[in-house]
Amino acid sequence: MYPLFSIAHATVRVFNNTVFTDLNFSVNKGEHWAIVGESGSVKSALLQTIAGNLSAAGGIVHYHFFEDYINQHPDQKGYITHHKLVALVEPRHHFRNLSNTTEFYYQQRYNSSDSEDALTVNEYLNTIKPLIDGNTYWSFEKIATVLKLESLKEKQLIKLSNGEGKRLRIAAALMKNPVLLLLDSPLTGLDIETRQEFNSIIGEIATSGITIVMATSPDELPDIITNVAALKNSSINWKGSKDQFKSNFDVLPQTVSVDKNEIKALLNLNAASSYSQIVSMKNVTIKYGEKIILDNVNWDIKPGDKWALLGHNGAGKSTLLSLINGDNPQAYANDIILFDRKRGSGESIWDIKQKTGFVSPELHQYFPTDNSCLQVIESGYYDTLGLFRPSNTARAETALRWMKALEIDKYARALLKNIPASAQRLCLLARALIKNPPLLIFDEPCQGMDSHQVQHFKTLIDTICSLSNVTLIYVTHYQHEIPDSVNKVLKLEKGKVV
Repeated sequence: MYPLFSIAHATVRVFNNTVFTDLNFSVNKGEHWAIVGESGSVKSALLQTIAGNLSAAGGIVHYHFFEDYINQHPDQKGYITHHKLVALVEPRHHFRNLSNTTEFYYQQRYNSSDSEDALTVNEYLNTIKPLIDGNTYWSFEKIATVLKLESLKEKQLIKLSNGEGKRLRIAAALMKNPVLLLLDSPLTGLDIETRQEFNSIIGEIATSGITIVMATSPDELPDIITNVAALKNSSINWKGSKDQFKSNFDVLPQTVSVDKNEIKALLNLNAASSYSQIVSMKNVTIKYGEKIILDNVNWDIKPGDKWALLGHNGAGKSTLLSLINGDNPQAYANDIILFDRKRGSGESIWDIKQKTGFVSPELHQYFPTDNSCLQVIESGYYDTLGLFRPSNTARAETALRWMKALEIDKYARALLKNIPASAQRLCLLARALIKNPPLLIFDEPCQGMDSHQVQHFKTLIDTICSLSNVTLIYVTHYQHEIPDSVNKVLKLEKGKVV
């Protein structure tokens, strides 16, 4: 076996926390690895270590492929590092505005003037250059075709859906024509069709000579994967071929339980208001320039309704939700009633947000980096993206009770940015629940969760629905993630209700 990368007997730390001790991992030419494990099992940290973004102490790290490259291109010795030959696709984006002064704010995509303060997909990809003497198999045109970006070329980055943004980040990585491609949970947020296509896309990437290491769930292993490493308790506790993994690691259904009495007590802390209409939309149309995002949508949501909102990436789901949770100013130009009041009749955005609990895949990116998880959850009382006032003792205690109910109380004092993505989702869920709002909107809430967490989450939502008359809108690309309490469906296709 010819090694491409190896790390032996290394200790890896993030700030003052030791992530790995005595880490041993190697990738040989011709191998493509999947990294699996329960949520929070530092899969992302292993990818960051391979990428060289986390330093490994007390061990030996070899980028054999870089040494080979320098031997073939001696003129570049001293001018480049191994980082140039590695591309890491992370779960979150790092897009910035045109002036490169700030990252995007959450509602920016819906505000016409501010949404223009961003590169288009075309402009963004043209800022990425491969090594001068590198392999240029992945040209702009080829990437746009394979990842179906042609229709998105003139779209501003801020206006991309979660799945579209994921495809763009993979495209940006391929523009570098790397030797080693690291993918952190690449399938989350992708619709069924794109997930199916991903298998052939990842196969074509591998066939082009790029070695792939990806963090993924055990039940989503692309055909091209040859080897699997399973992580548990911050260590690699199993390595072997994909066939060995499949025969030894059958995923068994898990039974979970929640404390119904505690959930009931938490829900009774704040009396829920009653309404005759939660949402009423009549012939709602949203356009940006000449592009129609929503096309004559009609939707009536009554108190206690439990809806699944379905549709492919870019179908208009996020825009539809933005009209309900108060983030989209085009609501005023449409016939929309929220909580018995017509939009534009004097209500403020805060009136709407006070009645809504909202979770989305991107939301965690917009909180202050110095906020602890407990502070983030307490901020749900005030509908602010972060706690900007002194903590209230009673409310902080309630936040901690919700954290215990969601099995994440160990992160109470940790910074939101430093905890696993799945725990971030659960923190935002607690933030949405803490004020017991009449409407819950969950936009792909299970992204990054392992099978136990998904089952626990569904059980919790079904418990809340059985104990209250809460109204629910639930968005997912995975049928098995939909709670049993959901009994109505609205499906969008290219902005139209189908």
